[in-house]
Amino acid sequence: MQIFKSKKFENRTRFLLSASPLSILYRIALPNVAGVAMMTAVTFFDAWFIGQLGTQALASLALIFPFQALMQMMAGGAIGGGITSAIARATGRGEQDFAKKIAFNGLALGAGMSFIYAVIFCVFPDHTLGLLSPPDEIMGDAIKYAKVGFGGAIFTWVFFVLSSVLRGIGDTSTPARVILVAGCLQIVISGFLTLGILPGFDLGFVGPAASLVICHALASFYLLAKVIRSKSLFTRENCVLDWRSLTIILRVGGLGLINSITIALTVVIVTSFVGRFGVEALAGYGLGSRLELMLIPISFGVGAALTAAVGTNIGANQYQRAKLIAKTGALVTFVIIGIFGLLVAFMPWIWINLFIDFDESFLFASTYLTIVGPFYGVFAGGMTLYFASQGTGTMIFPVLVNVVRLFVVLITCAATVTLQLDIQWLFIGISLGLLVTGIGQFLCLYSSPWNKTLKWV
Repeated sequence: MQIFKSKKFENRTRFLLSASPLSILYRIALPNVAGVAMMTAVTFFDAWFIGQLGTQALASLALIFPFQALMQMMAGGAIGGGITSAIARATGRGEQDFAKKIAFNGLALGAGMSFIYAVIFCVFPDHTLGLLSPPDEIMGDAIKYAKVGFGGAIFTWVFFVLSSVLRGIGDTSTPARVILVAGCLQIVISGFLTLGILPGFDLGFVGPAASLVICHALASFYLLAKVIRSKSLFTRENCVLDWRSLTIILRVGGLGLINSITIALTVVIVTSFVGRFGVEALAGYGLGSRLELMLIPISFGVGAALTAAVGTNIGANQYQRAKLIAKTGALVTFVIIGIFGLLVAFMPWIWINLFIDFDESFLFASTYLTIVGPFYGVFAGGMTLYFASQGTGTMIFPVLVNVVRLFVVLITCAATVTLQLDIQWLFIGISLGLLVTGIGQFLCLYSSPWNKTLKWV
């Protein structure tokens, strides 16, 4: 299967350059959405399994989750988005050989990033998690989880990078199928290991981390074998470090790393401030924030497909068509997630009852969803536009939007604690941050990257 020379590849490129926006969403975004929906299901079941271990376990999970989400956002949305964008623009210009170099250099970059994560969380987990000033009783489990989950970071990064390479050439079906199978397997393994269903395999709180490493390893080996068998992506002449390839990836992915950090840092900052209200508040907020971060993979499901579609059209100088595709995708996620957000805002118990019984942490989670839920649709639409913007090859304005969001939330948190206000004001600040993301990313559509040819792409 010669990926870059096959008739199937040529047909994909032609389709992205000529089909209607709705047809593109149906053909390449739908498989992607199905895949990330499975990732969302995995996140849900991990929280449910941990919830069976008690409130303290949920608080420990709230401590580790922002860092786990950060790694996946960096691998799939930041560096992965940079790889998808670079390959799509190269193929849109007809530069297949250069696209192959980008693929290899993206894999090398991902391997380097995984090493950084492994060192930080396996060698210095207490120092890193201690930055959140958590209660002492939840640190032990969180450190154990970090050592297992981030110890296998190489598999997570290889899996997301190879998926991004395939998306760059318009193949969203293969990564989606792998995610679906791996996700189903991960849920089963996580349940067995966390709840100790089989004698001798009771890992308790560390169960979800172990299942993540196992399933990402299997998915990585499958995708790597598929790419190697193609005999077109990783031929000897393409397996060399190329600074131009790395630079083009990082012009999108590097700023994407900053964006991922701002999103995760927002949750980390809020988690740190919420911890001042007690373990019950932290457990309740953890359930609410987990739902919020679950929206990003859903936005990514549509947005990653838009990255390829927008990138291909930008490469072919079809700017107005690229903008129309982006708006269509954002509208879809805005409507779907907006309805869901209103549902959990008016009936928060349909989510919370799945994890905990009625207690003080239930009240904190309910308050969070009631205040923040109505803004989920705006946030999801904005994040979809963020991923679509990766296809333009420049991300300065979209990243600045999320930096502004971070400062809005930070100022609100600081004011809440300094003035000794109720925790509701902290949640209001989070809502304002979601609003900033949605409106800001929409305004980015009218910036120069969407309207002129960039000489360095």
